[in-house]
Amino acid sequence: MGGNSPCASCKLLRRRCAKDCIFAPYFPSEDPHKFAIVHKVFGASNVSKMLQELPFDQRTDAVSSLVYEANARMRDPVYGCVGAISYLQNQVSELQMQLALAQAEILCIQMQHDQATIVDSGGIVCRGSASPFLLASTIKHLFVNN
Repeated sequence: MGGNSPCASCKLLRRRCAKDCIFAPYFPSEDPHKFAIVHKVFGASNVSKMLQELPFDQRTDAVSSLVYEANARMRDPVYGCVGAISYLQNQVSELQMQLALAQAEILCIQMQHDQATIVDSGGIVCRGSASPFLLASTIKHLFVNN
């Protein structure tokens, strides 16, 4: 406990902050919102039990995770941070698809350019486009390798 001021937990719960208060190092009185949101989502008793079960060197990270999850649960009570992770994974998949399509389009343009420069034995310039099968297999190859 820093000075005479009780930690955010003891202040919110209206109790005397003991010298060995488990919350004091992680929930300072200057940041009461941090404990308030964790308390609202998880409860002080549960947070206390979690902290007591962890080694001292892991508690700071655990409190950070609890605060993050509590904030996520306030925004999305059903999924919490899992909802945010799922959303971001979907965005990554969509961007990978867009990248694969752009890479396939570049490959098709390169192939068309290469075909346009080939002159057959009759002196005729070949101008063809890539086959749909080739485009589909190119996209599949890009997805498997990314």
